[in-house]
Formats: sequence, C-alpha cells, structure tokens
Amino acid sequence: MRLIKSLHKWLSVFVALQLLIWLSSGLFFNLMDHSKARGNEYRVKADGITVIDRAQLLEPSRILNKHEHDHPSRGVNSIKIVELLGKPYFLLNHHQGLYQHSYNEHSLINAYTGEQKIIDDDMDQAIASDTYSGSGAISSTIKVSPPIDDFLKEQNTIWQVNFDDELNTSVYLDASSGRLVGHSNDDKRFADFFFMLHFMDYGSIGSFNNWQVMFFALLTLAFCLTGLIWVMELLSKGRYQRA
Repeated sequence: MRLIKSLHKWLSVFVALQLLIWLSSGLFFNLMDHSKARGNEYRVKADGITVIDRAQLLEPSRILNKHEHDHPSRGVNSIKIVELLGKPYFLLNHHQGLYQHSYNEHSLINAYTGEQKIIDDDMDQAIASDTYSGSGAISSTIKVSPPIDDFLKEQNTIWQVNFDDELNTSVYLDASSGRLVGHSNDDKRFADFFFMLHFMDYGSIGSFNNWQVMFFALLTLAFCLTGLIWVMELLSKGRYQRA
C-alpha cells in the first residue's frame, strides 16, 4: 500500500503540471490576437490571369501524350490549368496525396509552349513577392525538406523565401507545383509554441494524435486507479465514518 500511495502522490504532480500548462495555454488562446497568430499580416492574394490566349493554349491530350512518350514509367493521375505569375501552366500530378500538405509529386508544363518549367530561385522569389505586401526585401531563399518547423504537417519539399521585415516573415511555396503553402512570422511562431504546449506536441509532428498524449492518458488513468485503491483501503479501515 505504501507503493500505491507514493505512486498516487507523484502522479498527481505530473497530472497537475500538465493541467496547469493546458490552462495557461488555453488562457493565452483566448487573449491572443488571432489575426496575428495566423502569420498573414503581409499576405495578399496574388494577381490572377487577366486573359488566356486560347489560340496559343495547347490541347491537354498533346501534353499527356508527350509526357507519356518522354516519361513512360511516370504516370499522370490528373491534369489541370494553374496560374503562376500571370501565366497559365498545366499541372500534372504523378502522386496524389490525401491532402495538399500530404506527399505529392507534380510537373509544371507551360500551357503555351509545352515546355516543362522547374521552379528555381528567380521564380519562387517572384511568386513569394507577389503574395507579400510588406516593406521588407528578400534576405534569403532556401529549399527545405520535411519536417518544416513553421508548417509541421507539410510533407513536401518547399521553397522558403525570407524577408527582412520587423516580423521576420517567411513565405513557403511547394517546390514542384508553386502552391503557396503559407506565410509565417514571429507572431505565428510565438503562437505555435503555445499550441505545442497545449497539444503536448513535444515531438513536433503538428498533431495532438501523438504518443505523449497517449502516455499522459495512461498516467491519468493510473492516477485515478491508485486514488481509487487508496480510497477503498481507507473505507476498509473505517476512515470515512460519520461524525
């Protein structure tokens, strides 16, 4: 019984500590500026295509036939037109993930010329600048692979374009499709720290479905069971007699 009592007391410390973290981080969520926490202070919608010259637009079947000839072992799941920097491209998907942030493989084909377009430094900087309204200049461009600290769920290789503004804004773009993953800055990173604490995401996977939560649930169960055993032991000794 001494072991049960000792376990119950130590478990109460761990459970209470995490409950305090939950309460503190929950209070922060209620007090924080939600618009800043999203990291979109300088994010703007990029300009779209004004006019598509349909006379120059290639037939999708022609693009698919050329791809099948050049890359017979790389199938195409879907094809669609996307806009990047005011120009139309055919986006070919070779590996379809469940979500956009899931692992995907794409090819970009110029919709007028049929040439494949690889997103390089110049192009990703131009796309990032097109979605940015701040006064900062581009300080660096880095190609990064998962895990990405600012977007933990993202499973694709992405371009990180950093701006030297007062918020240290970073713009993230999918390296194969040019998709805007999102903006991040110091405000979002500060909020993400509290999300990590609140969801016990100490392994940084971007989800509350982690082993830390499961382990804490087991600790809480053990805390309740040891407390129940202790209460039963006190009842058997008549410690809860009426006055």
